[in-house]
Amino acid sequence: MQQLTGPAQTIAQGVSRQGIGLHSGQITTVRLLPAPVERGRYFVRVDLPDGGAIAASLAQVGETTLSTELRAGKATIRTVEHLLAAVATAGITALRIEVDGPEIPLLDGSAQDWVEAIATVGTQPLDGPAPTPLMVKEPLTVQDGDAFVTAIPAPTLQLSYGVDYPYAPIGQQWHSWQPGREDFATTIAPARTFGFADQIEQLRTLGLIKGGSLENALVCDRKQWLNPPLRFANEPVRHKLLDLVGDLSLLGAFPCAHILAYKASHHLHIQFARALAHAQSEGGSSTIPIGIGVCP
Repeated sequence: MQQLTGPAQTIAQGVSRQGIGLHSGQITTVRLLPAPVERGRYFVRVDLPDGGAIAASLAQVGETTLSTELRAGKATIRTVEHLLAAVATAGITALRIEVDGPEIPLLDGSAQDWVEAIATVGTQPLDGPAPTPLMVKEPLTVQDGDAFVTAIPAPTLQLSYGVDYPYAPIGQQWHSWQPGREDFATTIAPARTFGFADQIEQLRTLGLIKGGSLENALVCDRKQWLNPPLRFANEPVRHKLLDLVGDLSLLGAFPCAHILAYKASHHLHIQFARALAHAQSEGGSSTIPIGIGVCP
């Protein structure tokens, strides 16, 4: 079982994947390349004149509606969470990610293809210090109505997630994952993104999910899944947990805590990560209510 702490590592050699972006609908190619330890994980927009380097860090987070976007100056890269979840759980601390467009391709809607791409080339150690896990000494919560993300002190990392949707195929689901006990590659990475048939047209009029289809996302109506079978009985909540892993990777190191999320969103994940980073710097803890819209 993988551990999320260990020596600094990069990818052993380059590997690439191509596909359509969920929101942009554009075909892009991504190349994962070795990087020196001091660079950490970062994106490069190779289609832009100046290269558009963007660090995979909380400081670079821009839009968080239905995906997580990073930005540096005029350069942006959207829907980074699935790829970053695969990279971080593989123990890769330094990586150059070249992209020839504005969005990471959705591939099959999960992190499985990214996990497999990394596994085909492997990793190699780097000379330099490994990231130090964030130690959570007191509970910390970020909340919006009944949606929340909480960190509770624990000896090892554990993530638990709950969802509650007014769609019968999903309803209320929970899942808990411990890196030391269950393999990310087989229990979380294959879980695909999902959506609702009665929201598709509205989202597309807002310029979203232009690249979504029954080939790269699970879709349900009020009564049934339109494109079964599911990979897990509770695949939707496992995918939400996957998103949380990717968003938390922007901290640079995972916290040593039990993290419990309920009805959360990318926006709430990022607000929580920022609150956790602030608490680490200040040595404090808090409950932080915030007024934001919670996205499915």
